[in-house]
Amino acid sequence: HLQLVESGGGLVQPGGSLRLSCAASGFTLDYYAIGWFRQAPGKEREGVSCISSSDGSTYYADSVKGRFTFSRDNAKNTVYLQMNSLKPEDTAVYYCAAAHRELCVLFSTEYDYWGQGTQVTVSS
Repeated sequence: HLQLVESGGGLVQPGGSLRLSCAASGFTLDYYAIGWFRQAPGKEREGVSCISSSDGSTYYADSVKGRFTFSRDNAKNTVYLQMNSLKPEDTAVYYCAAAHRELCVLFSTEYDYWGQGTQVTVSS
C-alpha cells in the first residue's frame, strides 16, 4: 500500500519559518521524482518545488526561490520542505506527490501518488 503522509504545517507569523515533512511507506522515495504543491482557497493547485530521482537536483517556482529549500533523507524515506521568510500569500494546503519519472516537473498531472495535505497559514 503506497502512502505519502505530510506533516509540519501550522500557523506562523509573516517572516517566520516552517519545515514540512513527507514520509513515504510502501515504496522507496529516491526512485521517484517528488514534488511539493500547494492550493489556496479559490485557486488552482500550483507547483512549489520538486526533486529529481536521477541526480537529486531541485527546482523551485519563482515565487519561493531563495526562501524554500527541498531536501531528501533516503535513510528515513522522507523529504522535507524548509520554508523561510514566509509571506501571507504562502498560505495554502501543501501536498507532496511522487511521480514515476527521473526528472521532476512542476505539473501536477505528471504525479501518480499524493498525500492528504497539510495546512500552512501565514498571518499576524
